[in-house]
Amino acid sequence: MREITRRQFVKWLTGLGLGTLGGGALLSQLSCANSEEPSMTPTSTPIPPSPSPYAHEAMYYRQIGEGLVQCQLCPNRCTLSEGSRSPCRVRENRGGKLYTMAYGNPCAVHNDPIEKKPFSHFLPGSLSFSIATAGCNLHCLYCQNWTISQKRPEETDNLDLPPEDVVKYALKGESQSIAYTYSEPNIFYEYMLDTAKAARPKGLRNVVISNGYINPDPMRELCDAVDAIRVDLKGFTEEFYQKVCFGSLTPVLESIKIIQGEGVHLEIVNLVVPTLNDDKGMLREMARWIVGNVGPDVPTHFSRFGPMYKLTNLPPTPVETLERARAIAMEEGISYVYIGNVPGHPANNTYCAHCGKLIIGRMGFYVTEYHLVEGKCEYCGNRIPGVWE
Repeated sequence: MREITRRQFVKWLTGLGLGTLGGGALLSQLSCANSEEPSMTPTSTPIPPSPSPYAHEAMYYRQIGEGLVQCQLCPNRCTLSEGSRSPCRVRENRGGKLYTMAYGNPCAVHNDPIEKKPFSHFLPGSLSFSIATAGCNLHCLYCQNWTISQKRPEETDNLDLPPEDVVKYALKGESQSIAYTYSEPNIFYEYMLDTAKAARPKGLRNVVISNGYINPDPMRELCDAVDAIRVDLKGFTEEFYQKVCFGSLTPVLESIKIIQGEGVHLEIVNLVVPTLNDDKGMLREMARWIVGNVGPDVPTHFSRFGPMYKLTNLPPTPVETLERARAIAMEEGISYVYIGNVPGHPANNTYCAHCGKLIIGRMGFYVTEYHLVEGKCEYCGNRIPGVWE
């Protein structure tokens, strides 16, 4: 797969008009953050004399007296005093109201193949205009985008890109969808929701790449506005979530069930980390849960870990481990199981669950063969679950 240089990409982006927006936009953060352990308590900072131009009153919070507010967006349910900033680094109490500092100021903007997300059963071969702001409500020790997810919006180089402009440039870039991705989209929930609502009347789909760590009510409202959600199911024990991600498994499982119940296209990714979540028994239990709770047809991806952030001491996931995970999932009844981050592997492709023939061939993020007719296998006529047109 040919890679373009940063200069070439900036030139492409300038052709869309994005190069003139904001002050020195940085499309992928390349700077290094410090390496302190993530704080799970709100931080108090002096209130600036005037609100950030990107400060936007948050949804899903309540006032609880004496100037305190409690965020209701995610399971952390942070309680913030005046001037305090949440551990996700984005939400702040200003005068007894909760504000998000991540609205209209993305720090990463790309036009990506949908396969990069990865989605394997959603508009294959299409482009997805992708945005992210700083911040995340988890603190995964292996985060590949930690230089933005573990930063405040004030610490990243951002574009000035309100919702209507996201839609404008997505159309100009011939994208079929807008992707909310890279960091954690639920952190810029209000920005994502308003953009999604503006995109639909223009014929654009909306896809979310999320950790699923969000409360049920905002998840249901989001499902009304978007077309596909890919959830990172990071492991299958509370211990793994607590020690490696600083979160909890149970809310993620609830989100997955809500997405499926709301009729939104769902795909699941598990990044397999050597020694931490690659136990055969745990992988089998995960596969059984998927089949029993959201059905056998949810595309499931096992992706290769690479040494990153605070887990540089671990080796890359052996391909054999990924193949074993895939075999276990298929033994438990999952029909469409993929291996990710191993370009050229046969399990990058889609095979008909009925006749077994290759129906979508891929090389890296690009589609090389396509044998579907109106969502059905070209060879046997079996309907393949997904969004194809």
